[in-house]
Amino acid sequence: MSLRSPWMLLFLGFVPVLVLAYAGAVRARAGRAARLASEGLVPTAAAQVRWRRHVPFALFAAAIALMCVALARPTVSLALPEREGTVVLAFDVSNSMRAKDVAPTRIAAAKTAAIAFAKRQPSSIRVGVVAFADGAVTVLKPTNVTADVIAAIKRLSVGGGTSLGDGLLRSLDAIADKNLTINASALESDAGSVKIGFYGSSTIVLLSDGENTSGPDPVSLAEVASTAGVRVHTIGLGTAQGTVVQIDGFSVATALDAGLLQKIAKVTDGSYDQASSATALTQIYRSIHLQLKTVRKPREATNLFAAGGGLLLLLGSALALAWFGRVV
Repeated sequence: MSLRSPWMLLFLGFVPVLVLAYAGAVRARAGRAARLASEGLVPTAAAQVRWRRHVPFALFAAAIALMCVALARPTVSLALPEREGTVVLAFDVSNSMRAKDVAPTRIAAAKTAAIAFAKRQPSSIRVGVVAFADGAVTVLKPTNVTADVIAAIKRLSVGGGTSLGDGLLRSLDAIADKNLTINASALESDAGSVKIGFYGSSTIVLLSDGENTSGPDPVSLAEVASTAGVRVHTIGLGTAQGTVVQIDGFSVATALDAGLLQKIAKVTDGSYDQASSATALTQIYRSIHLQLKTVRKPREATNLFAAGGGLLLLLGSALALAWFGRVV
C-alpha cells in the first residue's frame, strides 16, 4: 500500500494525545469514586462490567485513526483481469487494392473497418499500422492513442506490387520494437527454428487480396510468427472472379488469392475470412479475441478507510447508548 498524501498522517498524532487524555479522565473518575465509596456514598462497581466503559472509546479512537489514514489517500495494488496485447494492422497497399469488387474499393473498405476496430479498443491494447507493397514500412508503432491510429490509417495510399512476406516481417518488427534480421538460408531450410523472442499476446491482422508478387516467402514468415506466439488473422479483400484495374494506362486483371491467405493463417493457428463489403469486414474484426491477463493496477482506497471509520463510530455510539444510555 502507498499513500498519495502521506503528510496527512501527521494528524494521527492526535490519537495518542486523545488516549492519554482519556486515561487521565478515567483515573480521576476512579479516584473520586474510591473516595465516595470509602465514605459509603456509592456502591463499588462490579469488576466484570468495568471493561465495557472502555469499549466505546476504543472504537472511537480506532475510527479517528482510520479517518486520518483516509485523509492520506491510501492506494493499494489490485490484481484485475484485463484484455491486453498488441495488434498490428498490416495493409496491402499495392495497386490491386484499387479494385472495386469490394465497394467502394478494396483499400477504402479495409480502412473503414480498421478505423471502426481501432475505436472499439480499450486503452490496454496497443494498435500499430504497417503498409506493404513491393516493400513494407511501419506507418505507426503500436500505441494506445486511438486518434494517432486513425490518422495513420487515413494516410495510407496505394502503389506498386505486393510482398506479403515483407508485410509480415515488418509487422513482427513493430511487435518486437526492433529491426529483426532473419537469415534467408535459415528461413528456407527451417523457418520454425528462427527465434525472435516470444510475444504471445500479439496479433497481426493481414488485409490483402493475397496476390503475392515478390519475396520473401510469406508462409515461411508465418512459421516464424508462429514460433514467436504471434497469431496472424488474414482477411481476404476481393472476389474469386476478380476484376480489372487501370494502372498507368494498362488494364490489369486482379482476383482474390484465398488459398495463400488461408495457408498463412493456418500456420499460426489464426483465422481466415473473406470480406465482400465494409460491413462484413467490420463483423470479422469483432471476432478477434486477445489474451486475457491479470494485471496489477493501483486503486485508491480512501473510501474504504473512511467507510470503516464511519462504521466504527456508529458501532461505538450504539454500544454506548445500549450500555450507558448516552454517547458521551
